[in-house]
Amino acid sequence: MTAQTTMIVTRDVEARYRGFLTSVMLEIAPGVYVSPRMSAAVRKRVWEVMAEWWHALGRGAIVMVWRELEAPGELRIEALGEAPKEIVNADGVLLVKRK
Repeated sequence: MTAQTTMIVTRDVEARYRGFLTSVMLEIAPGVYVSPRMSAAVRKRVWEVMAEWWHALGRGAIVMVWRELEAPGELRIEALGEAPKEIVNADGVLLVKRK
């Protein structure tokens, strides 16, 4: 699989995440990081590091998204922490369900 645009959004997390993420991605707004061509291997490693930290520190929320043709709506979503909205699959279309 080729490299994909990847976006990560953080909310209420420790400063260490910012330092780590800005070493591999561009911070386009506070807590919003993007990489136009991140390989699956790099994306997996970035997520592993963030998940390890999040489970140890347990604060805030992190969402990572990238295009994946086999996923509903062609969008893969990974999340840690409490999301303010729920994403649901409605016959292959992703919708936001407010809690």
